[in-house]
Amino acid sequence: MENATIGIIGMGDMGKIVHACDQAEKFHALEIEFADISNVHIFADGKLVSRSSDYIIYSVEAAVIESVVALYGRSTKEGAIVGGQTSCKEPEMAAFRNTKYLPEDVQIVSCHSLHGPKIDPKGQPLVLIKERATQQSFDLVEKILSCLGSQHVYLTAQEHDRITADTQAVTHAAFLSMGTAWHANKQFPWEINRYVGGIENVKCNIMLRIYASKWHVYAGLAILNSWAKRQIRQYAESVTELFKLMLGGHRKELEKRIKTAGETVFGTGNKRDLLLRDDVLDRFSLGKVPKERTPNNHLSLLAMVDCWWKLGIVPYDHIICSTPPFRLWLGVTEYLFRKPQLLDEVINTAIEDNTFRSDDLEFTFAARGWSDCVSFGDFASYEDRFKRIADYFAPRFPEATRIGNEMISVILEKT
Repeated sequence: MENATIGIIGMGDMGKIVHACDQAEKFHALEIEFADISNVHIFADGKLVSRSSDYIIYSVEAAVIESVVALYGRSTKEGAIVGGQTSCKEPEMAAFRNTKYLPEDVQIVSCHSLHGPKIDPKGQPLVLIKERATQQSFDLVEKILSCLGSQHVYLTAQEHDRITADTQAVTHAAFLSMGTAWHANKQFPWEINRYVGGIENVKCNIMLRIYASKWHVYAGLAILNSWAKRQIRQYAESVTELFKLMLGGHRKELEKRIKTAGETVFGTGNKRDLLLRDDVLDRFSLGKVPKERTPNNHLSLLAMVDCWWKLGIVPYDHIICSTPPFRLWLGVTEYLFRKPQLLDEVINTAIEDNTFRSDDLEFTFAARGWSDCVSFGDFASYEDRFKRIADYFAPRFPEATRIGNEMISVILEKT
């Protein structure tokens, strides 16, 4: 198939790479948008795309992929290859393997770009999943996708879901909870000295980056991935338990738990270079960096490492197929836990200083709220929570995206 025709069903942010279609009401707008590109042909619906294409990519969200495959799957060209690029492969594979939707002669090769639409795909991880296909068909898909310049990672669907849960689900939960807490306190953190500079820059920038994205990307990964639910619940439990130790002034118990978790996750006598340095952390600020840094107990970071420890996750194991926000999050947790003096300061602040106490209270409520939302499988509630907070922070999205891209490019040089 040297001249294979590629079909794309769903033209969202990650689908505009061509026989293609989207929802009926977008047909004329897409025709105009791609009118000057000779090899991209916009069709009215997925049936026309399916019957004319050799490799069909379902570029739709995980929550609706079954209904979309049910609509267009029976029109698939004989011997064609289908795939999806959802962040949760269990429902995707169930839809593709359902003979009510797709004939058994259809081959299945899926993918997932582990980055957002505003990140240059060159060098970024691209997961390829050979679910049901000949080697020749798999090689064809790999050749087609090689134009992205990504680093190919070969996994099964189950391995993919476990690793994305390990690297993305809890990371997203942490930043979603930060945004929720700042919104509840009616704060724009970059306007408050204690949230400017160092580690705080990463928190603010990545929080804004996530809320500037599409809500369904995070909802699908969290709600439809069974491993993700467990991990998000553990993160909420870690936040709650550590906050209670801080409130109760239980220094010895808090210190023992934090340092045990740190030694388990990062090891002792670790000689690995830090992913982030002081000059990098201070460079990317949304506000004016104060002359003196305000000590923070960093509950969100302590809880992350506690969560990894409780779940037996070694974050470095999945660095090859991790997202840019996860690498930044790993970078700041590593920065904290591998600097003994800083970690001791954090523990002391947690017990002796009430500066961040009201923020931590709202953060604890937020972490538990997001966990409940995911556990209940409530997409509507997830969307409402996400959009309400996104609207609050929206004026700073363009600047945060620009600074975040610069920050990510620096850390990618190290990983």
